[in-house]
Amino acid sequence: AQPIHQHRRCTVTPRGAGDLHELNVRFRSAPLRLRVATRPTTVKVDCRKAAGEFSFPENGLSLNTLDVDINTIIRNEHSTDSNAIFSQGSNALKITIRSENEADHLAVEVLTREAFWNLYRPGCDEHYTTHLIRGHEDFLPDLTFVAEVDGEIVGSIMYTRSWVIDEFDERVETATFGPLCVHPAWQRRGVGSALIGHSRALAAEKGYPAIIILGDPHNYCKHGFKTGKDLGVCTLDGKYPLGLLVLELRQGFFASSRQWKFQTSKVYEFDAAQVEAYDARFPPKEKKYQYSQELFAMLVRAVVE
Repeated sequence: AQPIHQHRRCTVTPRGAGDLHELNVRFRSAPLRLRVATRPTTVKVDCRKAAGEFSFPENGLSLNTLDVDINTIIRNEHSTDSNAIFSQGSNALKITIRSENEADHLAVEVLTREAFWNLYRPGCDEHYTTHLIRGHEDFLPDLTFVAEVDGEIVGSIMYTRSWVIDEFDERVETATFGPLCVHPAWQRRGVGSALIGHSRALAAEKGYPAIIILGDPHNYCKHGFKTGKDLGVCTLDGKYPLGLLVLELRQGFFASSRQWKFQTSKVYEFDAAQVEAYDARFPPKEKKYQYSQELFAMLVRAVVE
């Protein structure tokens, strides 16, 4: 078969006939195999090593790779729920990313509670945050996904609107994710990376200039996040917390102002008593101290000079 796409670092060659087609995408050292079937559509392949857009019959979509960079994203441009399937590493762990639906709500809250319990404080409030976000005006459902392995929800990412305010008091909408969680049994296996990679690509397509979060740099710098200090992004009170992290989706956007102030959604502001009342709906779990809480206490007080 003749290549249908040539890139200086990438060649795409179709194989197959009838309703099933296979595209072999080969980089310098990393093969990708895309299998697609049924109606025509467009699928984009984006990664550090190459980028291309290919049209071919589609519905089922799979990605198998041994050493493609973790930032590789396969997405169906015409899918109503923006699903994607990732296979990570030599063990071929297949991770399905799909939009969250109403039937997932309880499972996601149980997952979120399990992932955050006793991590940052005795107990947690992230499952309550998840509950609040869905009913809030700043919720971004088009950027909210679950990750499944063998039909089981093992990860979740939720987005809300946020804003940056420039030196002339002009406010620009950005996107913020959180909670982002992976069940403890599935952590360090590419689930969180798949959720971030899939949703960040869609956020860029929707025109958001940046994703801005409050999180641990150890977890997010590998995905391209930078300290807000380096891009002139501070909190409303003018501080540069260590955990204020910015992923610029529109290159050069932050150069248009000397300083930007970051404003989060009001949905993250609630009373601890509300958390306790909501948590009573779930099976009892022991609240206890663990050393990660001390690390978190240091992180939230640390600032970048």
